[in-house]
Amino acid sequence: MPIDKLLQDMNAHMDKTIQVFHDELATIRTGKASPALVENIQVDYYGTPTRLREMAKIATPEPRMIVIQPWDPTVVPAIVKALNQSPLGITPVNDGKLVRLPIPELDEERRKDLVKAVRKLGEDARVSIRNIRRDQNEELKKFQKAGTITEDDLHREEKRVQEATDSHIKKIDELLAHKEKEVMEV
Repeated sequence: MPIDKLLQDMNAHMDKTIQVFHDELATIRTGKASPALVENIQVDYYGTPTRLREMAKIATPEPRMIVIQPWDPTVVPAIVKALNQSPLGITPVNDGKLVRLPIPELDEERRKDLVKAVRKLGEDARVSIRNIRRDQNEELKKFQKAGTITEDDLHREEKRVQEATDSHIKKIDELLAHKEKEVMEV
């Protein structure tokens, strides 16, 4: 039945939305050094935007230090420029072959700003899930108008769509609560 395929596609799409949200949360710093903070920053590599993780080794030798060692030392200035332009708000230290990124302690005001940013990401993810639900319900209504499914089938499938939506929004809320707690920890 094509409706089962539609529901599978919808669930896959919602799962992808949650994965993107999870990946976005990983880029928000919590006062601890993590390669995820910088690995997706785009660096101009000889005219081609390239993710940092594809052009350098990223390590955290200390809890508050990220060390970036590019495979090609001539791109260190481009990496420093990309880090300065990123929303991290951390000044990199360039020693010619390595880039060090000292992670400062977060003050209370910065933590609150980060929580606001995390909540905005969470709301954006919820809106994406709801948009997927809306699109799915419109598809179901097209099936019903075409006579492929009955009105009872339509209501049953809309209920399944809503249950999937609720489940995915609950996952987003759990990820959000965990990240908020992590950001507010001193």
